Amino acid sequence: MSKVSLKITIAGRTYPLNVPVSDEEKVTKAAADINKAVELLRKNYAVNDNQDLLAMTALQLLAKASNEVTANEQVPVDYTEIEDALSHLSNELDGIQ
Repeated sequence: MSKVSLKITIAGRTYPLNVPVSDEEKVTKAAADINKAVELLRKNYAVNDNQDLLAMTALQLLAKASNEVTANEQVPVDYTEIEDALSHLSNELDGIQ
């Protein structure tokens, strides 16, 4: 499967990613959605800590995604990738403080 290199910026930090070409648009849109949510939270709650904003954004986006799945369509979700990504972001944010 062919991959493409992307530089995705989330909450002011740039992350180099290699993703399948078929996922490029999804990943780019997901990063834009995260950045939009972070900025809305920053404006509405006067929170400036990026780690707090990212945690709140993750919670909101996952809650929204969960609400979109009806009871009949529920599929077991593997949170490993999300947990790893959040852990990685948290470690990087800890490194700049």
